[in-house]
Amino acid sequence: MALLHGAARAAPDHGWRLTVAHLDHGLRPDSAADATFVTDAAAALRLRVELRKTDVAALARAEGRSIEDAGREARYRFLDEIASDDGFILTAHTLDDAAETVLLNLLRGSGLAGVRGMPARRGRIVRPLLTQRRSDLRALLDEGGIAYRLDPSNADPAYLRNRVRSELLPMLEALRAGAVDRIGQFARLAADDDQLLDELAAAELARRMTADGGIDWHDPPGVALARRVLRLAIGDPAPSAARVEALREAAGGERGGVRIELGGGRVASVDQRIVRIG
Repeated sequence: MALLHGAARAAPDHGWRLTVAHLDHGLRPDSAADATFVTDAAAALRLRVELRKTDVAALARAEGRSIEDAGREARYRFLDEIASDDGFILTAHTLDDAAETVLLNLLRGSGLAGVRGMPARRGRIVRPLLTQRRSDLRALLDEGGIAYRLDPSNADPAYLRNRVRSELLPMLEALRAGAVDRIGQFARLAADDDQLLDELAAAELARRMTADGGIDWHDPPGVALARRVLRLAIGDPAPSAARVEALREAAGGERGGVRIELGGGRVASVDQRIVRIG
């Protein structure tokens, strides 16, 4: 709601044509009330609204992924479908969301790419509230008499993110005031370093490409850069760290004729220090 009202105030100055989007995940029996609330809020601001309902639980089962991942994928797919070709998508992620993501990725053993947090812009997704604390935005809404709704599932301790939000972040703030801001600063610094390493990896990959599409692995680069080069060559969806490491070791070894499954139907082969991915 903070994002909605801020964007509605800014729209005339920028010539924006706003559409309010709401996806009902079908996870709670009272979720229809959220859709009604969004519809009424959009009508009060004289904005167009797009509503859709999906069964995220069924998507998660069908795709073999968690509820959170399936919901995230469904949301962005929905937003991408309704946005105009030359439009962009505003999301209300805050500094707290970014800090939670950094801590979750640390707990999962992520590398530098995982701890760079959320970018302020990725493609046409823009996060204008990423430097704002969630509590400050709620205070502004309360002061302005603007109603908002809270998703009760965000308090469910069954989800690790909720425990990071309700237990870990408050504990860190108690240990050191401003911890969330410092985590955000760390993420921004990590993003700069990660971008530089990506640029170095791209140049190294281009230098090693052979005329027939292989990757020349004679005289391999250092371990950190080698992992980046191979991960970049493999592309999306990103392979696991274990698969990248297995490929790096095979590429630098003496044994030829090695094949490594990369996931997503992709296979890497290594022969005579030449890596091929297909």
